[in-house]
Amino acid sequence: MSEITKLNQNIIIKKIDDKTSNIQIIDNEMLMSVVGEFDQNLKELSKLTNTEIFFRGNSITCKGIKDNIDIFCEAIKFLINKYTLTKMIEKEDIALSVQKNMEFKESNVKSFKQLIKTPRKSVIARSEKQSDYIKALKENDIVMSLGPAGTGKSFLAVSVGVTMLIEKKIERVILSRPAVEAGEKLGFLPGDMKEKVDPYLRPLYDALYELFGTDKIDKKIESGEIEIAPLAFMRGRTLKNCFAILDEAQNATETQIKMFLTRIGENSKLVVNGDPSQIDLINKSQSGLIKSTKLLKHLKEIKIIEFDHNDVVRHPLVSKIIKAYQKKSIDDKD
Repeated sequence: MSEITKLNQNIIIKKIDDKTSNIQIIDNEMLMSVVGEFDQNLKELSKLTNTEIFFRGNSITCKGIKDNIDIFCEAIKFLINKYTLTKMIEKEDIALSVQKNMEFKESNVKSFKQLIKTPRKSVIARSEKQSDYIKALKENDIVMSLGPAGTGKSFLAVSVGVTMLIEKKIERVILSRPAVEAGEKLGFLPGDMKEKVDPYLRPLYDALYELFGTDKIDKKIESGEIEIAPLAFMRGRTLKNCFAILDEAQNATETQIKMFLTRIGENSKLVVNGDPSQIDLINKSQSGLIKSTKLLKHLKEIKIIEFDHNDVVRHPLVSKIIKAYQKKSIDDKD
């Protein structure tokens, strides 16, 4: 006997038997976004869930083993919910939709509540930790986040900061990083000061351009509304009416982090991000990120978020690579 679930007036999920489920999406625009151009989204979902997919009209039929069909149906629910909120489905949403920690539950859409709308795309929290992080960025004056590459620490902070700038809640966004080489000696770099430090700050530029477009960001940098500077330039300043981000803070000393945090002024938010596993300082014991978070964790005004490999939202291999290196680190200690 078939089991029918009606999510809303546009979506009906019918479980035909343990090996077959059917999904009907009545809204044509929603359907085409879920299916993708030339059915690419369905083909990718079929590969990721190891199921057979048949698409005809407004009907999507999925065949396979029960657990895989359940994953496919949850993935479709995730994509439908993403489309409902943002009116778009992006390539990276497909892999994300099948991750177990992001399975859609009608009673728990916490990850979707922290939505950031930028001119070029809508950004949603892709894990519970990311949701907590976005909430903290909006509500706390100082946020410190630690975790591996690909967890969205910098990207989400830039998203919130520049959105607040566009909404005129602040007057400036300041992006800063320690000018420390990643395990290489680059020697003399030609050009003026901006040209010398730009290579260290390129990831922040990349996030800005992806979210807000090259022309808009270049104009704001030219006007001074967005300032990108090495950490050393923060000394002696008072940061008022701004959103300031210190990225790659694992390469800052405890004294430097203290200096950055004590720049905070009226109507300002400060964010400190870093990955303790990727310290590029010659003397790794000089890194002040972990020391500073331990020292400040008792202050209720400062929110500390700790990400792990489960929060990685880059290529699925990134999470596996991080876990492999973590295991090696534990084995080496033993």
